[in-house]
Amino acid sequence: MLKLWITLIVAIVLALFLPYVTDAQQVSGDWQAQVQPQKDKVYLELRTGEFNHHSSWGSDRPLAELRGLDVSAALGESADVRFEMVRDAGTISFEGHFRRGKGAGEFRFNASPDFISGMKSLGYSGLSDRTLFSMATCDVSRAFVREMQDVGYRGVRADELISMRIHGVNAAYVKDMQALGLRDLTVDHLVSMRIHGVSPDYVRGMQAAGLRDLTADHLVSMRIHGVDAQFVSEMRALGLEHPTVDNLVSMRIHGVSSDFAKEMRDMGVTQVNSDHLVSMRIHGVSPEYVKEMRGLGLDRLDSDQLVSMRIHGVSPGYVKELRVLGISDLTTDNLVSMRIHGVSPAFVSEMKEAGYNRLTPDQLVSMRIHGVNAAFVKDMASHGYKNLSVDDLIQMKISGRRYRGTI
Repeated sequence: MLKLWITLIVAIVLALFLPYVTDAQQVSGDWQAQVQPQKDKVYLELRTGEFNHHSSWGSDRPLAELRGLDVSAALGESADVRFEMVRDAGTISFEGHFRRGKGAGEFRFNASPDFISGMKSLGYSGLSDRTLFSMATCDVSRAFVREMQDVGYRGVRADELISMRIHGVNAAYVKDMQALGLRDLTVDHLVSMRIHGVSPDYVRGMQAAGLRDLTADHLVSMRIHGVDAQFVSEMRALGLEHPTVDNLVSMRIHGVSSDFAKEMRDMGVTQVNSDHLVSMRIHGVSPEYVKEMRGLGLDRLDSDQLVSMRIHGVSPGYVKELRVLGISDLTTDNLVSMRIHGVSPAFVSEMKEAGYNRLTPDQLVSMRIHGVNAAFVKDMASHGYKNLSVDDLIQMKISGRRYRGTI
């Protein structure tokens, strides 16, 4: 699934950032620019197509790449300009006008015959005008292609070369990854790793933190969700000796921090591994919740018990109300059972008013299971059946006989 998403991302990026040019047409279009003298750069945007079918490419470029552009004139009040961007794939010629650093005009691309011939010898024949123009804008050179072939990337499609160039995949990056044990990486892997910031230093850090046999998908997933070497080290220091990549990613997705894990340990919560930590976060078991429950006498809690109480709505307020109503001997199990079967403070209060003042949690649950309520007790009393035991009430409800000759 991750590979499918990577492929879709790359396709979308290419569609958005590579200028659309119909094959067999000369490549031309409009340009806009903004000079950034303090950075020695210019933001340059090229637009091709017409009517409702067009595409654009834009990026910050060093001013030195625009041959013939008089920067001082471009920053002045008004100047007609001509300049070029010369790339291995061909030359983009610009004409237009600048005013106070902002410019616009038209451009025309002429492919380099030497580049076309050289690419053919490298295995790329029949390159379209659109592809050649895209290679020029993204600076796909013959030297780049040779370098990638030298590190094992032969037979790579032209659009894959462009994608690698857009995202900064080069031979040095590949060599670094290979030296770190990441071999046989696909173009999609390389591009995705660069998109999400998987650097050689990041990989070294994760390996130093004890994570071995990492794949490209592992690394991308960890980067997406913010798993870094510090997080891994902190979790190990808390006793999570061998967390898997899936464990680490899941913890980050659900907001498990080292502080959260430490607080749970310090409060005596037992059974605290990565799965338990994630489950507690999913179901809202917070340090504050644990503190309140411990303050109510529920102090020897494990993570499963806490999660179960949260799932079934056992709140500190619920426990307090039951205590006020005289329900004692409360445990996590009977609290959960009471919530599951609808034993509410209101139900307990109604049963007390009906004369049942010393009910246990088990009795309350059993009455709720079998439909014994205050109305049923009053109905029995109106027919002469008073002071019935809990067991008698339940038996009568089960048997379906509302009245008996003797009790």
